[in-house]
Amino acid sequence: MSLEISEELALKNFMPKKSDLKNMTTLFYAFSDDTRLKIIVLLSIRALCVSDISLILGINQTTISHQLKILKSINIVACDREGKNIIYYIKNPSIQDVLNASVDCI
Repeated sequence: MSLEISEELALKNFMPKKSDLKNMTTLFYAFSDDTRLKIIVLLSIRALCVSDISLILGINQTTISHQLKILKSINIVACDREGKNIIYYIKNPSIQDVLNASVDCI
């Protein structure tokens, strides 16, 4: 079975642009690590500092900080300073939609 030219063009037009594909790959990369995913879930509930995330997840602060650095570099999380603490939060509220959709898929 081969496609008609019009079907082929329609399918090609449906494909995301190269820049959108790169952004999608980056987003899925963020979700591909258990620790990062746990951090994303926690921060989708409320903003937290590294020590609180570490305490809740039972993972050392160095690992949490490393994963937060990755999440920050790909614009999933951002942070604000509150006194001596740096508070991390989800930068884009649509991340909650992605989390909900992923739960619906499993």
